[in-house]
Amino acid sequence: MNKATGHDVPEPVTEKRDERFSNVDRISVPDLVSLMNEADQEVALAVGKSSAQISSAVLAISKAFNSGARLIYVGAGTSGRIATLDASEILPTFGVADRVIALMAGGPTALVNPLEGAEDDVSSAVSDLKVAKVSREDVVIGVASSGSTPYVQSALEFANSIGALTVAISCNQDSILSQIASHSIEVVVGPEVIAGSSRLKAGTAQKMVLNMISTITMIQAGKTYKNLMVDMVASNKKLRTRAIGMVQTITGVDEPDAQLALREHAWSTKQAVVGLKLGLGPEDASRALIAAGGVLARALGEIS
Repeated sequence: MNKATGHDVPEPVTEKRDERFSNVDRISVPDLVSLMNEADQEVALAVGKSSAQISSAVLAISKAFNSGARLIYVGAGTSGRIATLDASEILPTFGVADRVIALMAGGPTALVNPLEGAEDDVSSAVSDLKVAKVSREDVVIGVASSGSTPYVQSALEFANSIGALTVAISCNQDSILSQIASHSIEVVVGPEVIAGSSRLKAGTAQKMVLNMISTITMIQAGKTYKNLMVDMVASNKKLRTRAIGMVQTITGVDEPDAQLALREHAWSTKQAVVGLKLGLGPEDASRALIAAGGVLARALGEIS
């Protein structure tokens, strides 16, 4: 029984030992590389087995996001760091600010300096969500490899109490988080190469699932055109070069004209494309995109 939450706690498979890996301290580096590679291949298969759970959760998340919800990841330790990494990539990749955030047990300091006991602090989970001004319109996604982290459990329970959509991502079957959340995603990767080191297979599984959640949600929100990241923030030379290439690909203009259009449209790839394809200036191109809900294909008349 978890004293913090009162839920029954099954023995996490992520804490068990796998005899296949019992002699890792006695084999060669090439053999260790092969062994870990084989173990990692099991992760993708485990994620595949959870496809139905992932699809169900993403459908609900996308619907909420398109209605104005924020995605709030909550985690501790490795899980919290992986969730923070995923959240931090949304602005530069999709141009979405402040609508995908991560709360880490122990706060930002714990991202680089582990804080003992932070994952057991159930009251701080509630206070962190309150500081983030969580509402019933938001989606709270708890990430914990064991599915039994008190900080994450407390966050999901509080989110439930205010009517927010809740999602649990864990690497154990019938975990506590799964019992709490509206949608549960259980990717059972089995014991780790180093017993209990969930930064390995479990961490990889969590990143793969979060990749799916955030990427598909952004696709559903019109943040891509085909498979091009047209809402990308062109904040450096490499990304500006990428933006120029995307404008060329979509419109067929040459490089100088693509670059000129991007400069005229404040380096907004979508707006530059609309301007070139429809012969519009910055203000009219911006209005056309707004009228199309920000969906480039719709602004171009390719979809209804």
